[in-house]
Amino acid sequence: MDDPIPHYWKIRLQKLKKALEANNFDVYIADNKDMAKKIAYNTIIPAISARTISWGGSMTFVGTRLYEALKSDPNYTVIDTYDKSLSPEQGIQRRRESLIVDLFITGTNAVTENGQLVNLDMIGNRVAALTFGPKQVLVFVGRNKIVPDREAAIARIKNYAAPVNVMRLDKKNPCGKTGRCENCSSPDRICNTWTITEKSFPKHRVKVVLINEDMGF
Repeated sequence: MDDPIPHYWKIRLQKLKKALEANNFDVYIADNKDMAKKIAYNTIIPAISARTISWGGSMTFVGTRLYEALKSDPNYTVIDTYDKSLSPEQGIQRRRESLIVDLFITGTNAVTENGQLVNLDMIGNRVAALTFGPKQVLVFVGRNKIVPDREAAIARIKNYAAPVNVMRLDKKNPCGKTGRCENCSSPDRICNTWTITEKSFPKHRVKVVLINEDMGF
């Protein structure tokens, strides 16, 4: 076999797909970010007849370039929480409005091998939408987010995903200097609300696209 790495990950993703489906998630596998965008844009969104769409913070979602496609499509009413022209107050209001859309799109900080989504949020809009509110939720997951269990998920988030996001956002939290969680009390702390999504409820509400590439943090 000339290039065994994609084949290795395909096996891992197929196993994870079965675990997630056993937990009532709808699951798709994409060979790369371009295919992930096509699955979402051409299959998932039309199938659920979504008209209002919004999203939570996700570098994986941005990486698929679905954001640009939806923003320019007149068939959808988009609540854009990424709009940098918004004041802080307007940004919070948009995030509130995003909790009642037809489709909410986001990523996940980690996914366990037994099919659970583990997330840690600053404001809470992302995990709130994942839990309740939007009619449907679409979660993009890069293969680098796969971990053995909850303990590994928590360690990954606290000692990798959170510090990297602090650096990306130019926050002054101590983990941005040390590269690991310091359990800080910083005013800019981004680690405030944990969620573990063991199953999709109702069944099929949460759709997961597993991407056979490293995506996001």
